[in-house]
Amino acid sequence: MAEPSKVIHVRNVGHEISENDLLQLFQPFGVITKLVMLRAKNQALLQMQDIPSAVNALQFYSNVQPSIRGRNVYVQFSSHQELTTMDQNQAREDEPNRILLVTVHHMLYPITADVLHQVFSPHGFVEKIVTFQKSAGFQALIQYQSRQSAVAARSTLQGRNIYDGCCQLDIQYSNLDELQVNYNNDRSRDFTNPNLPTEQKGRSSQPGYGDAGGMYSGARTAGFSQMANAAAIAAAFGGGLPPGITGTNERCTILVANLSPDRIDEDKLFNLFSIYGNIVRIKLLRNKPDHALIQMGDGFQAELAVHFLKGAMLFGKRLEVNYSKFANISQGADTHEYVNSNLNRFNRNAAKNYRYCCSPTKMIHLSTLPQDITEDEIVSLLEEHGNIVNCKVFEMNGKKQSLVQFETEEQATEALVCKHASPLSGSVVRISFSQLQNI
Repeated sequence: MAEPSKVIHVRNVGHEISENDLLQLFQPFGVITKLVMLRAKNQALLQMQDIPSAVNALQFYSNVQPSIRGRNVYVQFSSHQELTTMDQNQAREDEPNRILLVTVHHMLYPITADVLHQVFSPHGFVEKIVTFQKSAGFQALIQYQSRQSAVAARSTLQGRNIYDGCCQLDIQYSNLDELQVNYNNDRSRDFTNPNLPTEQKGRSSQPGYGDAGGMYSGARTAGFSQMANAAAIAAAFGGGLPPGITGTNERCTILVANLSPDRIDEDKLFNLFSIYGNIVRIKLLRNKPDHALIQMGDGFQAELAVHFLKGAMLFGKRLEVNYSKFANISQGADTHEYVNSNLNRFNRNAAKNYRYCCSPTKMIHLSTLPQDITEDEIVSLLEEHGNIVNCKVFEMNGKKQSLVQFETEEQATEALVCKHASPLSGSVVRISFSQLQNI
């Protein structure tokens, strides 16, 4: 397959399909910074804010056929790593537009929508601002009422610092037509509509721009219940739910049987089940050493874990994963507590983590790796768990990551269970299953 790129190539884009249709298809996976419609070829090129967002989208649509207005569209990575100067009859990156894509480098102080408004409003009426924090750094989309204002702002502010010696502005034109703002808060603001809520209340048809995990911004403080919003979860999955998932389960505690008592422990169970949601606590049953109880953050997360792990192979045994008759696990000397663990994956970027959910695969994805990591070191870390077919180290947004393909799903599962959150040259390795079929 093509080298991962933040640019996605979409084919079979009929004349009835609008730019907005395409935006709705990909917005759940992250901010779209540019969109070029190639009408003569029935194609489109769409640039996400970073490569992980594009990888998430293509992983999701490798399992779910994307269609717009009854027409199937086909998606793949583009050979372009960046949408810059195209053929003369296609859009150019430097074509002036009233929406600016702003990257802030050397950000020593926090930047909010209000700070950006103070900086950009002297050049014209700012209608909307959306900010998003990614590993590439802090970025914002700023929509002026007129194109002339955006041109003036870019020519005046490009390369300038917001504060003395830091927070340098790098400004490009976006080619979006309109920003969608769902909330007025520090991260986004619609200056034409002061009546927007500050946070999501109840149902929403699709997430806003920026980190889709922002939908769950209240989750850490307000407890897990906020994350059970079925509409927001549906948006995280691109407008539906994975086949077989109802979204209606309220049972949070799972009973796992047929474990290997001599090889399993609470942390290894945490490493596997935390792919599907936050873990509250885990208890290995003394009277049944091949059984364990696992309390998840909410019923939806428990349903994902039961659905995707039922029948999975681990340490030579087929796991039996079912809901427990117990509503929760009582805290005690024989329970392990994880409710405050910073290894819980869903406290940040919840929507993104939901999209990663799948049954165990032969391919695992490693991140938060040391900058000088080599493929040989990755193989040395993991080869005790099975035959490695392929291994690739690559860089995304200046950070090293790796894809490792095993011969079987069971070997990959064992590697994840044993090596997720393990230290490596001062880093803590993070491992998840990848839905990519090959490297």
